[in-house]
Amino acid sequence: MREKFAKTEHMKKRIFQIVEVGYTQDRVSRLYDIVNVAAIIINLIVSILYTFNPMQERFGGAIITIESITVMFFTVDYILRIYTARYLCEDGPEWKAVLQYVFSFTGIVDLLSFLPYYLPFFFPEGAIAFRMFRVVRIFRLFRINAYYDSLNVITEVIVSKKQQLLSSVFIVLILMVASSLCMYSLEHEAQPDVFENAFSGIWWAASTLMTVGYGDIYPVTTAGQMLGIIITLIGAGMIAIPTGIISAGFVEQYAKIQKTAELAMEMDVSFIKVRLGHEDKWSGCSIKELGLPSGMVVAAVRRDDIVIVPNPDTVLVSGDSLVVAAEGHKENVDIDLKSIILKGQHPYIGRRVRDLDISRQTYIVMIKREGKIITPRGDSRLEEGDELVLYTRKFIPEATTISV
Repeated sequence: MREKFAKTEHMKKRIFQIVEVGYTQDRVSRLYDIVNVAAIIINLIVSILYTFNPMQERFGGAIITIESITVMFFTVDYILRIYTARYLCEDGPEWKAVLQYVFSFTGIVDLLSFLPYYLPFFFPEGAIAFRMFRVVRIFRLFRINAYYDSLNVITEVIVSKKQQLLSSVFIVLILMVASSLCMYSLEHEAQPDVFENAFSGIWWAASTLMTVGYGDIYPVTTAGQMLGIIITLIGAGMIAIPTGIISAGFVEQYAKIQKTAELAMEMDVSFIKVRLGHEDKWSGCSIKELGLPSGMVVAAVRRDDIVIVPNPDTVLVSGDSLVVAAEGHKENVDIDLKSIILKGQHPYIGRRVRDLDISRQTYIVMIKREGKIITPRGDSRLEEGDELVLYTRKFIPEATTISV
């Protein structure tokens, strides 16, 4: 029974690794990522093509078939993500992890990317309304953001500047309401049908502040026209504020990336990110109790959605993500470390460490399996996909040298 449960858990975790963004060496996961991105783009293309009458007449059946296939893929993807949601938050109960995904922005977008397609089958009278919800699928393009690091800069800038952006939007809303009230006072008697009440000028205020100026609603009195000029000038300056905030955010972000890279090159500092679990000895300890060697520091702690700059008294808890920095040490004698990935018909696959026919000058330092580091023991059995880090003085043709 335990063996069956272990196999189920292993399969479940493997599915999670596949549906989430995979690392380069995991070919299956990377292939799934490519298929996911392709399905998003193809679905968007056929949705656009179907709006052209000639395309509907000639290729309507093929377009609907392609759309059905991509929507089915979105459905299966959503089910798999719910099935494996527990691994998004391993420290809490499974139901909490599922709710966290379902009510997240990506979870809602994933649901709405396929749900409106099926609703007309159950509620035919609402087919037109449900068709409008299909537009939400375009937000699934945000998933592509996770596959490319360069696009992640956009998200990081918006998140880091969210307070300033919300403040600027709030100011614009206040100006819209104030402009609407002022214009109502000046134009109501001259245009009672246009500026009927205090909020009837909201549309005019929005188009004026945004410097769009549709011209469907406009002031006719001299005072109203003067106010319109003032509001237009204010709007030109106010709308430029969010643009300036985002532009400054991009400059800061790229400067930070460049500075970090230069600092690492000048100081020969390496940064690694680790996550604490329940069984890790650092959980519950303060920074000063860790006993880190000189030249190694905890640079940052991410707890939930908050980044903490630690001090010696900061207590670490399970679930924290630590950024550990270590200063490089230069010496004349290098440590010969090499890396081998076990794949195909490699003779090490399925064998215990103690049974390997390796030189006395070769030692297995660690085993990397499914993103986890395993300390090798004599009875440790090697599996396909394992990455071995070896200390050796021998020449191994399939091994990659690791610079230390």
